Amino acid sequence: MVTHLQNLDYIAIGIYILLMAGIGLSFGWFIKDTSAYFKGNSTVPWYMAAISNFMALKSSFVFVAYAGIAYQFGLVSITVFWSTVPAVIIGSIILAKRWRRADLTTPIEYLETRYNLSVRQIVTWFGLIMRFLDNMVRLYAIGLFITVATPLSLEWSIVIAGIIVTVFNILGGVWSVIVMGTVQFFILILATLILLPLSYQELGGMDVLYQRIPEHMTWFNGPKGNLFWLFVFYMMILIKYNENWTFIQRFNCVRDEKQALKVGVVTGILFFVFTPVFFLPALAARVILPNLADPEMSYVALSLKLLPAGIMGILFSSMFAATMSALNAEYNVMAGVLTNDVYKRLINPNAKESSLLWVARISTGLIGMIMIMGAVYIKHFGGAFEANKLFTGILAIPIGVPLLLGILFKKPNSLSSILTILIGVITGIVLNTIPTISWELATIIETIICLLFYFIPAYLMNEEPQQMARTDAFFTKINTPLTEAEKPTISQESRKSMLLLFMISAIVAGGLFISMSIPSINIYSGQLSFASGVFCLIVAVILWVISKKKLMVITSK
Repeated sequence: MVTHLQNLDYIAIGIYILLMAGIGLSFGWFIKDTSAYFKGNSTVPWYMAAISNFMALKSSFVFVAYAGIAYQFGLVSITVFWSTVPAVIIGSIILAKRWRRADLTTPIEYLETRYNLSVRQIVTWFGLIMRFLDNMVRLYAIGLFITVATPLSLEWSIVIAGIIVTVFNILGGVWSVIVMGTVQFFILILATLILLPLSYQELGGMDVLYQRIPEHMTWFNGPKGNLFWLFVFYMMILIKYNENWTFIQRFNCVRDEKQALKVGVVTGILFFVFTPVFFLPALAARVILPNLADPEMSYVALSLKLLPAGIMGILFSSMFAATMSALNAEYNVMAGVLTNDVYKRLINPNAKESSLLWVARISTGLIGMIMIMGAVYIKHFGGAFEANKLFTGILAIPIGVPLLLGILFKKPNSLSSILTILIGVITGIVLNTIPTISWELATIIETIICLLFYFIPAYLMNEEPQQMARTDAFFTKINTPLTEAEKPTISQESRKSMLLLFMISAIVAGGLFISMSIPSINIYSGQLSFASGVFCLIVAVILWVISKKKLMVITSK
């Protein structure tokens, strides 16, 4: 059995990195100011925003942490991860139009208008802490993935991955994040679709799983199949995803409320459809590789066993792509908060756009450095899934309550928001340090306390009249549909340029799949890779035809 990447794999990875670098550099011409850098001037097509949103809300964390659950307990991993589906769809139906009408450069920008400056700053700093911790887990996960597949140590894997992600993000802002996410999505799906049939061919069919590990073939197996645990986890994900700065940012990247709703609903559909594709190979690995020391390495270990050289490099690149999409989006929105909510609001209110753009790029680099340093220590928290669950339970709920409910309810005020955050975080820390209190019970108690402190003070103490007037004006704004004049458009020339970039990306991806399949064309995996490459080239031809039509439209004008 091959235990590390081979020379052909490194060639595939190099081609992939060059493709992503080309995309990042290509979108420098879109970036003229911070609005373009952080929200694409609200001209991003909704389908691209939805696909990149799907990629941003997942990463190799999924192929490490959730693959570990699939290996240990089976189909319940799908049950757990499907918590994302109602989270993004329900959130979009309720919140998408409000966020789009708010027209924000950063997701927490509205808090000063809705509450006051103190609430905005508290959410800024606590939110940054949570985002740093959350994304250190993601960087740690890709570090683990690299460590298993290469001779590199965990520390060097984290450093190299962190530098690549940071540099790509500095180059092109949210446009490069979204376009790279869209391209990476198709490469990831094609690569994982190669591994899925291979794993079940090696296994001998799904029937083998029912015979060998029947307990794993139920949707509620193991401790994470407990209904109370699932209820709390689904509730936590509902809050976490909808207060996620990247998710909110996507609503503000598109043209209007209808497109914002489509972004969320399509994201939920993608999560529902592709979750089984991602986790079924890890489930098969329990029988194919029954003695793995670390369940979280099941996906990469199975890939190394079943995929020939070159094709493994493509899958490895797609795993890295998943994390890069997620971290790119997070770095961008965090840099937006540091630029607009810290530097511009507190340090230099009169800063010019050119200066802010430099601050944005420097902030992105600083974020990348902190992520790298912190990710090395995540292993001390019990693994990727447990660390993510712990950080989310403690911080996401206290921050999410005033951030989310503040755009739905007028009555809660700045005092109730501050109390919710401070008391909620302290409660979460205390409860999670008591061994006799389970995580799910601690999370439920923390949520109830946050809701009590958010609503009760609002009915005991009124907000100042000036703040109430600002709140009324804000709710009038988010309850008023956008006019046509307020809906931006992207030029036909820009659309054609994007189509050409996607066409080139499809050609490169197709060439990559086909060239890497040639040494193994006589076996099933090589044939699947070859078919994936042909599919990419067909897509390139379709995009070329569409771009020719766009050119005819532009010329006729």
